Order: sequence, then structure tokens, then C-alpha cells
Amino acid sequence: QVQLVESGGGLVQPGGSLRLSCVADRSIFSISRMNWYRQAPGKQRELVAAITVTAGTNYGDFVKGRFTISRDNAKNTIYLQMNSLKPEDTAAYYCNARVPNGTQYWGKGTPVTVSS
Repeated sequence: QVQLVESGGGLVQPGGSLRLSCVADRSIFSISRMNWYRQAPGKQRELVAAITVTAGTNYGDFVKGRFTISRDNAKNTIYLQMNSLKPEDTAAYYCNARVPNGTQYWGKGTPVTVSS
């Protein structure tokens, strides 16, 4: 069992930045892959960024170099640094952990609103 708690969302103007955090209630050292997903109203949930246990990363095509995912195993935390935010980035952002047996765990999400 892994409990995940996201934070860092909020209201930001277009072109601004936010850093999201996701804290796990146990060591993430052995978690195969940790991910950020997002879901906008009326749309399907989509992968934003992923990071493996060896710190390999993968991003959704729409990120285009604007976001950076990172992990701090000592703090049981992953981060999503989001720069050059656009109104279309408005969504609820969810943290996801995939453990070696394939089980997935989700946080409750943190809202991001990009608006002037």
C-alpha cells in the first residue's frame, strides 16, 4: 500500500510557473515508476511525465520542454516543475505510483488553473 499526497497547485497567470510535489508515506526507492497525470474537465486523464527508479524520464508530447519531473528518494517525494504554463494546462494533476508487481496507487490530485 502506498499513500500519495499532492500539493503545490493553484492559480497562475499564463507564462507563469508552479512546482507540484507528491509525498509518499513509504520509501519510493523501490517503486518502479512514478508518474504525473492530469485530467481536465470533460477530458480523459493523460500522462504528463514519468520517472523510473533509475531516474529515466518520459513526457507527454504536449510538454515540449516546459515541464521537468524529478525525484528525491530521501524525502519520498517527486516533483513536477512546470514553466511557461498555458491555459490549456488547466487540470487536476494526479500523482501515480506503479510498484514492481504492477499495482498502481493514486493521490487525490491538486488543481492547477492557468488564467489571467
